[in-house]
Amino acid sequence: MSHDDEPQRVTDRLPEDRSWIDCTGLDRRKLLMTGAFAAGFAAACRPVSSSAVQTSGEGLTQETVSIPASDGFSMPAYVARPEKAKNAPVIVVVHEIFGVHEWIRDMCRRFAGQGYYAIAPDLFARHGDATKIADIKQLIGSIVSKAPDAQVMSDIDAAYAWAGKHGGDAGRRGITGFCWGGRVVWLYAAHSAQLDAGVAFYGRLVSDKTALQPLSVVEQAAALRAPVLGQYGALDKGIPVADVEAMRTALKAAGKSPPDEITVYPEADHGFMADYRPSYNEAAAKEAWAATLEWFGRYVKGSK
Repeated sequence: MSHDDEPQRVTDRLPEDRSWIDCTGLDRRKLLMTGAFAAGFAAACRPVSSSAVQTSGEGLTQETVSIPASDGFSMPAYVARPEKAKNAPVIVVVHEIFGVHEWIRDMCRRFAGQGYYAIAPDLFARHGDATKIADIKQLIGSIVSKAPDAQVMSDIDAAYAWAGKHGGDAGRRGITGFCWGGRVVWLYAAHSAQLDAGVAFYGRLVSDKTALQPLSVVEQAAALRAPVLGQYGALDKGIPVADVEAMRTALKAAGKSPPDEITVYPEADHGFMADYRPSYNEAAAKEAWAATLEWFGRYVKGSK
């Protein structure tokens, strides 16, 4: 590949902290400035958009648990599962940079309502409480950048193992994640031979490498061990379409596509699934949710 044919360079992409700030542009007509409704959302997510969804917990068991990690750390996690279903397939929900706040818990309830054992481990907990930091640059510098890829992979392994001992069917495994968590989905699909499928929402595909986070997703395409559905927005300045095309090319070259697929929603920006922010795109979110359920229905529910 010549220099001119290379995907857009890392330095040309909107940095992660800018990307989040820009996609939270405030439209006062769409915001709930006060009230109990906003309780539980991360400090960096305020104010909360009026489009935010509240999923009922009726028929679900919800709990906050502690999971023993491989290094002995007690990792907090949120669990939502059907009250009456036994051995429901397990979906790990990987949080954004904001940690396990109310929207991530709501996503778990949505999956539980569809018959899954949904668990959201706090993968930042060793490094601080991401829900309490309002400044995004500080959040990334003090917590997000401190979470090693290796630790994150091991912690997710521990979450599945714990779920399998506490009512979930760990023989059927799916993973989904958003932004920071979307990148993790791709990496975990290369890490785990036990994973059945992943759905990655707008996770970075090309990124700067650090000692703690040495992996760039596009370079892991050939290592994928489970089918992944990527869901991206064409208007995302942090993940340009050139990066998506580079990933598609890498998947095809590695013989991974199909089953691996990437969908780009033409009118959607970064964070289009996040109904608590003005970046929410209802049409794209509904289509992406339907595609997610179909993907997990095919590869996770029907995997055994």
